[in-house]
Amino acid sequence: MRVLLANNYYYIRGGAERVFFDEIHLLQNHGHEAIPFSRHHPQNLPTEYSVYFPRHFEYVNVPAYEKVIAALKLIYSFESLKKFKLFLNLIKPDLIHAHNIYGRLTTSIIDAAKSKNIPVVMTLHDYKLICPSYLMLARGKPCEKCKGGKFYNCVLTKCHKNSFMASLVYAIESYFDYVFRKNNYIKFLICPSEFSLKKHAEAGIPEEKLVHIPNFVNTNKIKPSYTLTDYILYVGRLSKEKGVLTLLKAIKGLDIKLKIVGDGPMRVEYEDFVKENNLKNVEFLGYKAGDELKEIFRNSKFIVIPSEWYENAPMTVVEAFAYGKPVIGANIGGIPEMVSEGETGLLFEPGNQDELREKIIYLLHNPSLIIKMGQKAREKAEREYSEDAHYQKLIEVYKKALS
Repeated sequence: MRVLLANNYYYIRGGAERVFFDEIHLLQNHGHEAIPFSRHHPQNLPTEYSVYFPRHFEYVNVPAYEKVIAALKLIYSFESLKKFKLFLNLIKPDLIHAHNIYGRLTTSIIDAAKSKNIPVVMTLHDYKLICPSYLMLARGKPCEKCKGGKFYNCVLTKCHKNSFMASLVYAIESYFDYVFRKNNYIKFLICPSEFSLKKHAEAGIPEEKLVHIPNFVNTNKIKPSYTLTDYILYVGRLSKEKGVLTLLKAIKGLDIKLKIVGDGPMRVEYEDFVKENNLKNVEFLGYKAGDELKEIFRNSKFIVIPSEWYENAPMTVVEAFAYGKPVIGANIGGIPEMVSEGETGLLFEPGNQDELREKIIYLLHNPSLIIKMGQKAREKAEREYSEDAHYQKLIEVYKKALS
């Protein structure tokens, strides 16, 4: 089978890109042709297909007239439409698997696929079909006001970057796709969590289009470690909705080191908080990848995911389990269906620093439980988040889409 996989970026920018690249390798390992399509970006990895990618564009720190042009490209890209049609003529794929395409490639590529009668499936890494700003979050709290096409609420609450103009552009994009039914041609929408499937169904998306396929990790290439070391770990974006400030408050005064891996818009503010509160046990490591990140995972005691938004299916949980590490996670979004209370980790109320602190102390005082939970976590990774389990479900969806 020849599958064309489309995503806005061709470099590891977050969990969505990791899934995108991992699925390319997964399909190739099973004898399929897996071909990428993306937009140009200075950080993109090299690929022979980049000559066909639409041009990169900026929409921050540019003159006003360029912002207007960029805004139009965010809503619908005629360049992507043209380039993708040419690419389809060249590659002639059996099927298109879209990942994150909104705001850069745009739904123009779905129109291109429709014009060639090529079936499309899409993975829903976030809540863009429900919420213009992706996160279902307004003023730091989960928000469901835009469900059912009420996207004007995004503008009223300025929920995208607290900016009226940014929220307006994203709301217009959502209305454009909604009114012109740009997503109707998609055969199946893959939800990495049952929570995501439920929310999209509640928003009016036909349930027969929604299918749950968990994210995956190559457990054969990851050797678990049940050795207890001297630090706990946070891996993820340093942005407000990730709840890092709650974690920093919870860790204050505890006799355990916290290593923070990742970068983002709130990093300076968090570093300032650590200095102002004299948190000697917190270390910011910045962005890490490859073998270095693997060692950081392997040598940690356990992982904390303090999110305060509707997390879909964090890759950090999947990876932590593969390394044999339990997770203390916020009881929100798709996290509780991954982290089984008392078995593979512990759950706490989102934003509740006192409860999080209690859970951290509880595990630190029960080292044998950390090991036992880590072993259960590894078993779950092998059973539910393996490459083989993911491939079998994915190829079934592909076959249905083709038929």
